[in-house]
Amino acid sequence: MAERPPEDSTEDNTVDGAVAGDRGDAFFIPDLCAAPAVFFAVLLAELAVFLHVLALGPLAFFDWQAMAVGSLLVQWITLLCLALLCRLRLQLNRLTPFNATAACLCLVAGVTAATTLLLGNLAPTTLTAASLSDLSLRNTILAVVIAAVVLRYAYLQQRVALQQRSELQLRLDALQARIRPHFLFNTLNSIASLIAVQPERAEQAIEDVSELFRAALSGDRRESTLAAELHLCELYLAIEALRLGERLTVSWAIDESLAKVRVPALLLQPLVENAIYHGIAQLPQGGTIELRTQEVDKRLQIEVENPIPRSPQTKSTQGHRIALENIRQRIEATFGDTGTFLVENRGTHFLVKLLIPIDAE
Repeated sequence: MAERPPEDSTEDNTVDGAVAGDRGDAFFIPDLCAAPAVFFAVLLAELAVFLHVLALGPLAFFDWQAMAVGSLLVQWITLLCLALLCRLRLQLNRLTPFNATAACLCLVAGVTAATTLLLGNLAPTTLTAASLSDLSLRNTILAVVIAAVVLRYAYLQQRVALQQRSELQLRLDALQARIRPHFLFNTLNSIASLIAVQPERAEQAIEDVSELFRAALSGDRRESTLAAELHLCELYLAIEALRLGERLTVSWAIDESLAKVRVPALLLQPLVENAIYHGIAQLPQGGTIELRTQEVDKRLQIEVENPIPRSPQTKSTQGHRIALENIRQRIEATFGDTGTFLVENRGTHFLVKLLIPIDAE
């Protein structure tokens, strides 16, 4: 079997499964320092002013002066609230959702009242002190109501996001759990076949399979690196080579610069396993498994190609389809629309192609 150039390190470079704490997950106030948040807040405020002025009278007598004055007042209030909430976000993060909401509403009320009174005193106006106080109170109530609606929307959005994250994690755990028994069973089956015919070589295989077991039984191991996954493939192929002998050859076309790219754990080994059990093992003359990796449009492309019988048995075909569907679901659950899983039956060869985004880090 052809050997791939050794890696600098074959240790499992899994990513810590650190999850944000309960307090961080419960914090629902968006990042108001970001440009999109500022843009939408300003747009929403201007829309509120427009609707208010539009409701004052017929469209033919639209009061542009009221629109200008209202826009000045509302945008000052909006930008001041955004700036203060942006600066206080870390402090608000330490509070409970109820206290954080109360603090935000109090801040909005204070800024609205102070801004209305300040602009009313500085700008030329015929408002009396009583009417100015009344205007300030009405603006404050309106601002608090709008802020409460926006915060409620943000809270519901955060709840939906957490629920989707939880459901996604459960789905990934279920898919991972389905891989492990199948993976371990086939590996043990390969070792058992060696003991009777090549007992002296089966001992070496036990050492390789122990490392494979450690990887498969790591319940908290959800992410790995391309280098680590390729190393598991090497171990598995070494075990199968003892059983298949010269019937199995491997061609590696690996871009070593992608070794540290993060990929889901136990992603490649099942594909290689299927290439053997539903391809190489079904051919009396055997064949070559080709593994290729490269970067395409800022995504990692992985290809596994193997020869197949022209008329595969129904059982073999069904097992092949179930295993590939499992991998497809993992890619879809992990990467969504940014991940791609393609299979192509070329008659005498079977090709599996994966495209997953490369982590910017």
